[in-house]
Amino acid sequence: MSVELPLWRALTGYRVLTLGYALALFGFNYEEYAHPLGGALYMGVLTLWMALTWNRVSSPERCTKRFLAADLTIALAGVLLTTLVDSPARIDGGAATLPSIWTGGAVLGCAIKGGWRWAAVGSTLVALANLVERGSPARDTVHNVLLVWVSSIAIGYIVEVARASERTLARALQIEAATRERERLARDIHDGVLQVLAMVQRRGTALGGEAAELGRMAGEQEIALRTLVAGGLLPARSGTPERYAEDAELAGLAVPTGPAGPVPAPRPPEGPCDVAALLAPHAGPDVSFAGPGTAVLLEAAAAAELAAAVGAALDNVRKHAGDGARAWILLEDEPDAVIVTVRDDGPGIPDGRLADAEREGRMGVALSIRGRLRDLGGSAELLSVPGQGTEVELRVPRGSETGR
Repeated sequence: MSVELPLWRALTGYRVLTLGYALALFGFNYEEYAHPLGGALYMGVLTLWMALTWNRVSSPERCTKRFLAADLTIALAGVLLTTLVDSPARIDGGAATLPSIWTGGAVLGCAIKGGWRWAAVGSTLVALANLVERGSPARDTVHNVLLVWVSSIAIGYIVEVARASERTLARALQIEAATRERERLARDIHDGVLQVLAMVQRRGTALGGEAAELGRMAGEQEIALRTLVAGGLLPARSGTPERYAEDAELAGLAVPTGPAGPVPAPRPPEGPCDVAALLAPHAGPDVSFAGPGTAVLLEAAAAAELAAAVGAALDNVRKHAGDGARAWILLEDEPDAVIVTVRDDGPGIPDGRLADAEREGRMGVALSIRGRLRDLGGSAELLSVPGQGTEVELRVPRGSETGR
């Protein structure tokens, strides 16, 4: 809902209530007017105008400039007409004008529609009309004029600030949505395209011949794509195939594998999904999996993202823990969350290495693990002691959905 929409609704109510007040005030003092029929004619016109336009100030689209000009004209006409239908004694005594405080609605409409500048113009015109009606700048008249002038300009300024804040918030939300989409695409690229390109580069270099040239081209594209994903922080390098191999070794990750070969990305069905069924294919000679004896259910999208984060953690184990390193996956089913712990017995991660890897364009932990869990409303805690391995705890709250 727009921040100014409540102001338009309040203005609609103000106009209706102040019309009732003006009619009651006129009826109460009817006999005291010098020409009560003229006043009654104006009040009839004002009532008809309100009956036809009461909802014109319910939204900025309906409240047009032409309507505001007509509304303000009717208010000014009522103020000036008071000098003709009321007695000089009552006017000098400070009697209310025919439209009374209904006039403020016209000024407030200008303030909400056009900001403090329109409010200044409208309140100035009302102030001049009131001074003409009184014939002299009496103390109470000056007091009322200043009150309307200051309050309308203040409201107009507040409306302008509210609109600017709303635009800023909308822009921030757009940037946040674009950033989340960029991270999602980066995770997909990281888990698929980048790993395949890195594998082609390594296999091509090992085979030699034409395959080496194909591997060199794959390495070039892998580095350029990783640079794009990382936001341009890692410049692409050019030169010999050995330099491409060096860059690919710095940036690439292995394709997830199990005891029977590559583990395809799971495609869970719609509705609740058993997380254990998605994690079980990772088990093998070097990876142990343990979980409850019953199904651990999550929404399909959340379960798929959790399984992908586990796969990314295992990729890092295979890549960085060295040959012969073992990994353990522990699945826990808590009342309010699903927890998956991935632990290895590798050399651990040196202090500051994750920050350096992110600057180099290696987004395995930043996007494929932490980014996924953040989008699910969960958390990814990483504990690593040099020489004692690494432990990653992934926590997904119940009811999580991708993109939340």
